[in-house]
Amino acid sequence: MKSSLWREHVLPFTLLLGFLAAATLAGDYLLHRLNLVWVGRYLGIPGTLLIIGSLYYSARKRKWVTSGNIKSLLTMHEFGTWLGTLMVLIHAGIHFNAILPWLATVAMGVNVISGMVGKMLLSQSRQHVQGERERFQLRGLSKAEVEQAVFWDAVALGAMTQWRKVHIPIFIVFAALGLGHIFSIFMFWGWA
Repeated sequence: MKSSLWREHVLPFTLLLGFLAAATLAGDYLLHRLNLVWVGRYLGIPGTLLIIGSLYYSARKRKWVTSGNIKSLLTMHEFGTWLGTLMVLIHAGIHFNAILPWLATVAMGVNVISGMVGKMLLSQSRQHVQGERERFQLRGLSKAEVEQAVFWDAVALGAMTQWRKVHIPIFIVFAALGLGHIFSIFMFWGWA
């Protein structure tokens, strides 16, 4: 049975993003309905900590740390950033009090979407190149002929693996804006 791009990649991406939006709206609604808006104010802290903790995967992948299974850490990275993002979005709510927190929220959203799109595109591309290799091998082509036949696809796949070069600068913008927001909270709340 032939795989469907829509069913295997686009639909899960759309559902996950839609669920994030729905969970954010439901969480914010419930906090307002139950007169627990103050809880939302503090959800930014554990959300931020989850996002920071999920960076352990990046440190492991770059071999800055050596412990931990890379596949398990990737799953924890994806789940931790998704849940942390949900908490931060509920924290942000639908309140338009200041520009800096909203810039940080938008940058976080763009970062999450770029991570999800990168994962989807990379997974699809790897499957495509592997499928092409297998089809050419079934035709009886030699290994050298197979590699020549998939050369441009492999080059495109190699270029797509560089999506992190876009994802990481977006994260840096998000981190700078988020830190600016946190610093301003400490200044204006008199915590520092």
